[in-house]
Amino acid sequence: MSRIRGKGTGPERAVAAMLHGVGLDWEEHAGDLPGRPDFVFRDKGVTIFVDGDFWHGWRFPLWRDKLSEKWEAKIAATRARDRKNHQRLRRKGWTVLRIWEHQIRKDPDRCLERILVALGESEARAGPK
Repeated sequence: MSRIRGKGTGPERAVAAMLHGVGLDWEEHAGDLPGRPDFVFRDKGVTIFVDGDFWHGWRFPLWRDKLSEKWEAKIAATRARDRKNHQRLRRKGWTVLRIWEHQIRKDPDRCLERILVALGESEARAGPK
């Protein structure tokens, strides 16, 4: 567990490279916001969480029974915390995007498009298709 990164993960670096590639500036891991979002665009009111499939429980109900009680409880608690932080941010007026590790691997262009749409910049930055 001590080797598990909370910041600077491979998926986060991939998203950062995409954002940098279209010339965007952002804040990382803002400690004053619930859940310390991975990417924050304060001027647009947008936060982005980049979640690992295992640690944040992608499709958790399908595989939770395969885990020990300890791991099942840990991931269930992470999912509950994620929901709570999402709700807290929404109540404060933030747009919250959650991008999963497998989505970045499968279709990074689609992930970038989702971000640009949330920022209201899809046409200005995405260029011709």
